[in-house]
Amino acid sequence: MFKTVREDIQVIFDRDPAARNILEILLCYPGVHAMIAYRMSNKLWHWNLKLAARFVSHVGRVLTGIEIHPGATIGKGFFIDHGMGVVIGETTEIGNDCTLYHGVTLGGTTWNKGKRHPTLKDGVVVGAGAKVLGPITLGVNARVGSNAVVVKDVPSETTVVGIPGREVRAKQEPKNDLESHFPSYGVEGQMPDPVAKAVTCVLEQMHHMERRISELEGGEGGKKITTTRSDESSSAEGQDDRKRA
Repeated sequence: MFKTVREDIQVIFDRDPAARNILEILLCYPGVHAMIAYRMSNKLWHWNLKLAARFVSHVGRVLTGIEIHPGATIGKGFFIDHGMGVVIGETTEIGNDCTLYHGVTLGGTTWNKGKRHPTLKDGVVVGAGAKVLGPITLGVNARVGSNAVVVKDVPSETTVVGIPGREVRAKQEPKNDLESHFPSYGVEGQMPDPVAKAVTCVLEQMHHMERRISELEGGEGGKKITTTRSDESSSAEGQDDRKRA
């Protein structure tokens, strides 16, 4: 357990540029405090000391604002940045070197006692406020953008954003530099915006329709419409003349 805690502390230097030394991390990082409480409660859970495990987990939640069920499975190198409001359910499975930001929920969508929470493979990053719900799987190095709601499987090396989560960057070759390997909050600066893309498509369709209307009004269609209106006007004038006579 202590080796795993050391690994949890060490990865913070790689993923948080604000971290300066180990003492600061031990004293000031609620994600570390929550993981220490989880590692202890998880041991108790597997020793079948369920009540003691839940109590240790509850104390950790009170102190950090991070709720991790002692029955969850979490690999090494796990990092919770900022932390407040994170919820990790009982049947959640998290691989190695994963990162969650504040406000993330790994929740269930059923009251059944079986597998009901997500599975996160190695290297997954989930941005602030995102909700990953149900017994779905996020593939290796998958990214979930901030405030996304994900209810379907996410392939490896894929980024999803929005409500519901939509793929905006599909499988790409992993790069060696740390910045591209670890995009903060699950998004990258050059990532396309699906909402802006949809609005652009609507505007293009509007411009296309305006051009078509202009062409019809200026062509034969416009002449026919003008002729019909002139005939109607002449007919109306003739009827008025007969009435006056």
